[in-house]
Amino acid sequence: MKLTDFQTLTPIDYGWSGDRKYRAVTADGTPYFLRITARERGDRFERLFDLQKTVAALGIPMCEPVSIGACDEGIYAVHTWIDGVDAEATVPTLTAGAQYKLGRDAGEYLTRIHSISAPADQPDWEPRFNAKIDRKIKMYSDCPIRFEGDHHLLRYIEENRHLLHGRPQTFQHGDYHIGNMMLTDAETDPKIVIIDFDRYDFGDPWEEFNRIVWCAQAAPVFATGLVDGYFGVNESTAVPMEFWRLLALYISSNMLSSVPWAIPFGDTEITTMLNQAKDVLGWYDDMKDPVPTWYDHKLSQK
Repeated sequence: MKLTDFQTLTPIDYGWSGDRKYRAVTADGTPYFLRITARERGDRFERLFDLQKTVAALGIPMCEPVSIGACDEGIYAVHTWIDGVDAEATVPTLTAGAQYKLGRDAGEYLTRIHSISAPADQPDWEPRFNAKIDRKIKMYSDCPIRFEGDHHLLRYIEENRHLLHGRPQTFQHGDYHIGNMMLTDAETDPKIVIIDFDRYDFGDPWEEFNRIVWCAQAAPVFATGLVDGYFGVNESTAVPMEFWRLLALYISSNMLSSVPWAIPFGDTEITTMLNQAKDVLGWYDDMKDPVPTWYDHKLSQK
């Protein structure tokens, strides 16, 4: 499929990437999702397209890759179009039972995504992520804006770096949270669809949960389902404590870099990240309890 196959292109003004995105419609009225990226990003863009084929073959509901090619503006990729609504806005309006089920579905999809192996030459995780932690600590140290209780995060990080040793690595969606999901059939039989693989990476599969803070803020029942679905939790099993300890480490690291990241985007984003840091410290009782208060194991027993 080529760009000349489309009769109309409607811009989509959503997301953080610099790519141009469109709802592209062919002469017979079939809509597709069209994404155009700069030529210098072509290698990564093409690699992502191939990886999305692998993900789609696992039965993940998503915009499936159709074709890729070069154009005057750079590199384009065509994917199937999905009619749906924003999950972040819609999931919180559903019943608790529906939220939990959708979360479990999202967790089960993530286990499939993590079945894709990292390249054999992938650098070892422990030194790689420790270097990332060091960069984030420096970013925060150099930042003119601080949040109350930051020393609790710094303490937790230094006391738990050893948890990085020997961690496996897999393919990662890279930004897996409720803001990168859609709902189809939202009013009758809602189903989760996963979108925006643009930040894909390879690393510890449990690091993928560092964005669960967005899920927990929007819909804690959904966040609980996400964890339970990933681990297949039921009335007789529980989430591994090692997971909770590592997740707290990954979230602590993320929080330190969130405020420096937000500064270029203005006061609204800064306030969002400061409020998120306050929520995180509350969930973890100033990092004294690695199991966050939003997680409700009783939901798996219903």
